[in-house]
Amino acid sequence: MFNYIWPLALVVLSNVFYQICAKSVPGEMNPFASLTITYVIGAITSLLLYFALNKDANLIHEYSKVNWAPFVLGFSIVGLEVGYIYAYKAGWPVSTAQIVQASALAVILIFVGYLLYKESLTWNKITGIIVCLAGLGLINLK
Repeated sequence: MFNYIWPLALVVLSNVFYQICAKSVPGEMNPFASLTITYVIGAITSLLLYFALNKDANLIHEYSKVNWAPFVLGFSIVGLEVGYIYAYKAGWPVSTAQIVQASALAVILIFVGYLLYKESLTWNKITGIIVCLAGLGLINLK
């Protein structure tokens, strides 16, 4: 059970710090300049953890297994992070921006799962989409 829960607990905890940090980037700082620091720290941390957690570490061998995904993931992460920074600069509250994006993302990923991965599209999921869209409407009501 622990192996099932700890990854999502790590995502939630990391996302809390992520949102706090994204909102705390100085308003006068260019988001892309900020991300250069973020990615240097991320690259160093990833490299250290790779060697610390793999007793038979062979980075060149690991790189020989690469496909398109890490490259596209890199572009996706830049878009995600700069999008949040600009959203906070535009005045989105930290309590709402993430919920709005997560709800929209959940709806989109239901269809991505169905179209790309042949996951089932059940009535429960369709009802969930309706609930998410209603929630988005309520959250953004002025």
